[in-house]
Amino acid sequence: MQTGLREVAAPFLQDLYAATGATIHLAVRDGTRVLYLDRLSGQRSVPVVSRTGSRLALHATGVGKVLLAYAPADVQGRILSSLRRITPYTITQAALLRAQLDRIPADGYATTAEEMTLGACSVAVPIYRGDDVAAALGIVVQSLRRDKARLVSALKVAAHGISRSLGSDRAALQ
Repeated sequence: MQTGLREVAAPFLQDLYAATGATIHLAVRDGTRVLYLDRLSGQRSVPVVSRTGSRLALHATGVGKVLLAYAPADVQGRILSSLRRITPYTITQAALLRAQLDRIPADGYATTAEEMTLGACSVAVPIYRGDDVAAALGIVVQSLRRDKARLVSALKVAAHGISRSLGSDRAALQ
């Protein structure tokens, strides 16, 4: 599935990158970690620690938070019981992260603010296969203060296209 997902998502990732110049991530959950299937970045991109094929903490990345919000209860429980600090801004209080996770399905997106890498913020949305969240699509930028609404909108359009290409009728455009 992951290879097919990368192929289906590739033109959408390229369009997002062309429109923003920011780092674009496509990721899936791999147990209790987020696995990066693809990453596009360039000279204008904010430095990030992710690489295609790397695995990072679910609780400290935008794509990871999306995937964690839709993960089974046992996975959520394991993560919430062992929140590791990566930067001074990483959320390590289970109640605070739980509140964020509970809002993601209603909001349709997740955000981070320097939780994985200092100087990097992210926003991410779910990608559906059928009624299930199969992956997450994210953008990493220096700040979300002025562009969050525009980035969320662009991500939702791309995720909707990828989801439809994967055969999902579920609208990612909330």
